[in-house]
Amino acid sequence: MDLREVLAANLRRLRHLRGLSQDDLAYDAGVSRSYLSQIEKGKYYASLKFIGKLSVVLQVEAWELLKPSESSARE
Repeated sequence: MDLREVLAANLRRLRHLRGLSQDDLAYDAGVSRSYLSQIEKGKYYASLKFIGKLSVVLQVEAWELLKPSESSARE
């Protein structure tokens, strides 16, 4: 699993845990929903600046968006 896929999975998981739609998260992070959607699909790499914005909106440390899950670490 590459970094894009790790970020995508964590982003989806955390967004759902917070009860946010893609529209809500995109608005709060100051990006378009289509860009956020592409990040969640693992199509685009995200800048560190954008990861920082997401971590603030999702109320997590930035590393939590980039940490592979236990199951993905074994792949």
